[in-house]
Amino acid sequence: MNVGIVVHGPEIIDSGFAEKIFAILKNLDENINLQMRLGGTIGRVAVIDNSLEDIIDISEKLVPSKSLKKLENNDILILLNYGKSKITGHTFGKIVVERSNVKKPVIQIERPGEADGTIILWNTTKYDEKLGNIVSEISDKLNLNVEECISKGLNFWVEGSKSFRKINGVDINESIMLNGIIIGRSSQNDVTIVSENGHIVDIIGGTVKWHGVEKLGNIDLEKVVVKTGLLRRHPSKNQKIAKYNLNSNLGEVLFVNHAGEDVLETIKNKKICAVITVGDDTTTICGDILSRFGVKIIGITDGDRDDILKNPSILSGSVIFLIKNQKDDDVGELLERELDNSEKLGNFEKYVETIKQIMKKECIEFEEIIH
Repeated sequence: MNVGIVVHGPEIIDSGFAEKIFAILKNLDENINLQMRLGGTIGRVAVIDNSLEDIIDISEKLVPSKSLKKLENNDILILLNYGKSKITGHTFGKIVVERSNVKKPVIQIERPGEADGTIILWNTTKYDEKLGNIVSEISDKLNLNVEECISKGLNFWVEGSKSFRKINGVDINESIMLNGIIIGRSSQNDVTIVSENGHIVDIIGGTVKWHGVEKLGNIDLEKVVVKTGLLRRHPSKNQKIAKYNLNSNLGEVLFVNHAGEDVLETIKNKKICAVITVGDDTTTICGDILSRFGVKIIGITDGDRDDILKNPSILSGSVIFLIKNQKDDDVGELLERELDNSEKLGNFEKYVETIKQIMKKECIEFEEIIH
């Protein structure tokens, strides 16, 4: 029997339940063939931290629905998730299965280890023997009830020229991210994002971070990937700094000025001298991810960081510049232009010194923080 498994997010990995479920399936049938793919970005870092790269395929950056679609040739499909709440987990599963357009049965295992953890069945109204055995075994071993989805779905609607998307399971004072960019913060549990002509114009039940909205640009509100709160709630105790080494004085210098989660794609198959990160949140995310790859960062920030990672790490020797009298984005654009016009400088320290000289020449006030 061939079983395709989509593993979504860091929590199901950091909690140890992903490996427990793999073991349950293997013990159920020694001839079972498990094909596992990750869906999402921060989960890739969790896979690395837990040394599961040889078990879970993280070679591609795919949203969960596309990972599920790639596994469609298997007999049965499983979706592993550890949502922030039962409502968010069920909503997530409904969206993923609908967007994947797969027709085969999908078993969603949601929040194992929690009192409200569940198993949800998609695309099936009855058990065949193989499906029934898997569901019964996992339900028994993890003490999970088999339930119907309680979510109302995406909650998207249009009124005139405006589009609305209600976000389920939001806590007060959480960051709201669209396609990896923070565009606001919740002030209520009921939050609705409003767009007009493809641009965010309001957050009902929250405050808009217009700087982030500018970075986000034009989007399809119905299809955009939405996240709230911490990207990784319980980082693994097995976290290893500089597990791989992409550092090279002869390598490339890269700029990342938005969607820091995508930096893994940016550095793929490259040797890196330095990564210049523009923005507080981008610097936090990139610094944490790149610490696994032996890559130091030069961060350009202005102090408006949101708490989106718990205990983020940063590689020793990295340098953060806190800009005092300008926006970090404006300074980032200036540095990118200036450095594009200069020859390769050869090592990380020379780039730091050159950046300091450029900023001093332009009367940019800054504080230098060395890690």
